[in-house]
Amino acid sequence: MAIDWTKIYKKYKGLWVALADDEVTVLSSDKKLAGAMLKAKNKGNQDPIMMRVPDNMNAYVGGF
Repeated sequence: MAIDWTKIYKKYKGLWVALADDEVTVLSSDKKLAGAMLKAKNKGNQDPIMMRVPDNMNAYVGGF
């Protein structure tokens, strides 16, 4: 089943987010990876899933 990250993208675009094991619950966010990781660890999650939410959703198709 595909995961819908639409709400995460709208709220956190351009930021690093720490996700819980369900891959949709945002534990923390920050402009820097280390900041988001530290905040998640301070909340008790020692191994969060880290993801940088893109600034924009442009598609790229490679070719000549």
